[in-house]
Amino acid sequence: MKARWPLERKFMFLISILVTMIMLMVAIVYVYFERKQTRELMGEKALTTAIAVSEMPLVKEVILQNENAIIIQPLIERIRKQSGAEFIVVGDADEVRYTHPDKEKVGQKMIGGDNERALIEGENYISFAKGSLGMSVRGKSPIYDENNRIIGVVSVGFMLSYVDSLFGQGLAAFSIWLAFIFISGVVGSFMLARSIRRDTFGLEPYQIARLYKEREAILEALNEGLIATDQKGNVTLINHSGKKILGIRENIIGQPIRKALRNSEISNVLANQLAVGNYETIYHKKPLLVHYKMIGDKDSYAGKVASFQEKSDVQELLNTLSEVQQYSQDLRAQTHEYTNKLYAISGWLQLGHGEKAKRFIHEEIGQQKIYERVLFERVNDSTIQAVLIGKLSKASEKKIDFVIDEDSMVHKTWPIKMTAPLVTILGNIIDNAFDAVAEQTEPLVDLFLTDVDGELIIELGDNGSGIKNKDLNLVFNEGYTTKAGGHRGFGLALVKAALDELNGTIYLSKNQPHGTVVHIHIPKTGAT
Repeated sequence: MKARWPLERKFMFLISILVTMIMLMVAIVYVYFERKQTRELMGEKALTTAIAVSEMPLVKEVILQNENAIIIQPLIERIRKQSGAEFIVVGDADEVRYTHPDKEKVGQKMIGGDNERALIEGENYISFAKGSLGMSVRGKSPIYDENNRIIGVVSVGFMLSYVDSLFGQGLAAFSIWLAFIFISGVVGSFMLARSIRRDTFGLEPYQIARLYKEREAILEALNEGLIATDQKGNVTLINHSGKKILGIRENIIGQPIRKALRNSEISNVLANQLAVGNYETIYHKKPLLVHYKMIGDKDSYAGKVASFQEKSDVQELLNTLSEVQQYSQDLRAQTHEYTNKLYAISGWLQLGHGEKAKRFIHEEIGQQKIYERVLFERVNDSTIQAVLIGKLSKASEKKIDFVIDEDSMVHKTWPIKMTAPLVTILGNIIDNAFDAVAEQTEPLVDLFLTDVDGELIIELGDNGSGIKNKDLNLVFNEGYTTKAGGHRGFGLALVKAALDELNGTIYLSKNQPHGTVVHIHIPKTGAT
């Protein structure tokens, strides 16, 4: 796997490069402008000094009278030292020096070739030229007599090496600040990385990216719908199943939940900070089971997430689970019953009653063949076959005579999506019949089923005590029962709910001489 840098190291490296580049650009700009400004300032100082010297009467008098420069040399030298200039040269109109820091050069012509503008045009200006002392920045000013004629020039200069040394002193201080900024940037980047890492629970960016991709895959793989909001009640997440269940086609991310799911209980609960837990609700005529969970805690509310699914899906799962448990019990009953029969056969054989054992075996085989002929030759639906096989075993264990009419005939099969309701219907009405005949001395339950004219018809009779007229309209209510004991009264309620799902009907009538007959009609819409 490719090695990855930790967040702190990456931040320090990238920010160090960024700070270095910024400092380099700032340094270049600083060096350029600061050097230029320093030279300009020294040039202005030189020019100011030159103008002041050119206006001195003594200087004008010496040039006009062509006197010895020794008269003004001490004065000029004193001014030079006070100003810090490298040289102050006073020259006549022919550029002959009257003063110079080096006395041996007095009387010689000025060097540099930059006096024309002062001597000819009478300008005060700054120039850069190379003289006898080296390259310097110079201030030039013409000297006028009383008649306003140019009689000479004053040149005040600062050596560029001196000017650059002044600039270097400022650059050293600037470099110290740059170093401080660089160190501050590195330290700040490290502290920022540490802060970000705490906020991301110690995860590196690539780990967060991986978690994000995993979350997207998991959310889209869920059959449950999910929708989440932030602390302001705006939608931050909804998965594909959520859109499908709620019938949403457009993108609602970022919209207020009250607008996205207008006038719904889901939007009200999601917008309520304190409401959490399990709820039942209806959205667009769909009964839903919803679980709400808060993001964060009471002190730092960060939003809420709702997971939901259609109630019919949950009910179907519960019904299927219930039937699987019932099958398991039926199989145990069948095993127990056959074990008892084997023990009986073994006992008869040991006691020498071979003929009785043979008759018993033949009776069982004959009865089994009748059931096999009805179930496997006349009933083509495997779901009905499975339920009836289990109930035959249960009836045998309970010593109930469960008779399947030999004229029963089911030609077609049911689609898979109708399996769970059909199992609920058959299983519960047969179990109710078994309960009804439990107290009878000769318990009998008979079943007839057929499919005629596109309908599945089921008639189940028992010789129990029957149902009173006043109870006929109440037996389909959930929890209603005439039997003793708790946890009863759900069988026919489940049957009625399953029939409603299949658009089927059920009604009860009296059996003769006593007992009850259950009549069920189910449309075969969707059967193959």
